[in-house]
Amino acid sequence: MTGKCYYRTTLVAWRRHAGRFANSHWLALNSGAPPDDATPILVLVEADEGAHLALESDPVFEALPHPLAQKPVSDATRAALAASPVGAVAPGATTFDAAEAAARVHPLLRQRVF
Repeated sequence: MTGKCYYRTTLVAWRRHAGRFANSHWLALNSGAPPDDATPILVLVEADEGAHLALESDPVFEALPHPLAQKPVSDATRAALAASPVGAVAPGATTFDAAEAAARVHPLLRQRVF
């Protein structure tokens, strides 16, 4: 069984784990510079529990709260979004709010529940 979670990480860290994902979509969180290994990204990962546990134990990955939880994303994630094509999200914004904002730039990052 697979699940979907959002993370903030870097492109090189995503590449290191990408082979374990059933599916993933990411958005570069830089201001239009060409992506390189150090580029921060917001990523939606669909994978099995083992892959998500590996990501959560990797210090380069910040797991965002569940999209339907009423917990805000970190200040570091808000700052990264503000510096990206997504733009600023309000203080107290949840993962759902951040995903909706990111979906205006990359529609496949929208939170969907089937």
